[in-house]
Amino acid sequence: MPGYKNERWFQAVLAFILIAVSLTMISPMIHLLAISLSSGQYVSAKQVYFLPKGLSFDVYKEIWQMKALWKSLGVTIYITVVGTLITLVLSSTMSYSLSRKSFKGRKYILQGVLLTFIFSIPLIPSYLTVRSLGMENTLWALMIPGATGAFYIFIMKTFFQNISTELFESAKLDGCTEYGILGRIVLPLSKPVLATIALFHAVGQWNAYFNALIYIRDPEKRPLQIILSSLVVNTDEGALGGQGFDMALQTPEMVKAGITLFVAVPILLVYPFLQKYFVQGAMLGSLKE
Repeated sequence: MPGYKNERWFQAVLAFILIAVSLTMISPMIHLLAISLSSGQYVSAKQVYFLPKGLSFDVYKEIWQMKALWKSLGVTIYITVVGTLITLVLSSTMSYSLSRKSFKGRKYILQGVLLTFIFSIPLIPSYLTVRSLGMENTLWALMIPGATGAFYIFIMKTFFQNISTELFESAKLDGCTEYGILGRIVLPLSKPVLATIALFHAVGQWNAYFNALIYIRDPEKRPLQIILSSLVVNTDEGALGGQGFDMALQTPEMVKAGITLFVAVPILLVYPFLQKYFVQGAMLGSLKE
């Protein structure tokens, strides 16, 4: 009985610690939400912390009418979805090839992939390569260069190697080609690791800023992070007013908070749908046969 009570106390203390840690992680988002929903006079007086004061939706009404912000959101959604699909296709095919022991030269290719994992590509050669391929000022420059990351390839390769070789041999006896094995056996069994890689890459693609700053010149093709930077970093009320915000009703802090939440919330909504695959894929991808 004393042991049971001690276990209950331990579980209670552990739960309290985890809740406290979780609150410290989400408290910045709660603070931003409170600022964006508060009246400007309370925000200017620094009286808003975790609960809105003088409830107001004026910031979100202005954001809803910003055409440039919605265009950049469409660009970001496009490069996130298409870029993630391209990454899954290229990484899975390459990882499957490298997981097959019958593939000649796999050892040297793996060493080359490992080299790219240790040493990052310098900026100038990367820029010249993108420019020579005609991808500068196109959305392809934001999706193709990082489509086959070494981290993704090693994770998927390890996962594919853990699949029973008897399945491959049975499929070959039935006349199945390598493409058929990949499409009918390997990929359906690899949903956890595919979801893990998709989540990693989608979050990185959604938050990507530097590549767009380097490669994109057309304002119509700028992703959300570029627009966010130009609006949030610029604290001048006249500039924000030129973007359509009524600065008599909002403060720069309210505008920053509203736009930051506008950018962050969509990608956060994706995680619950991939959570079960994410945990399973992260564990299985780290195992080695």
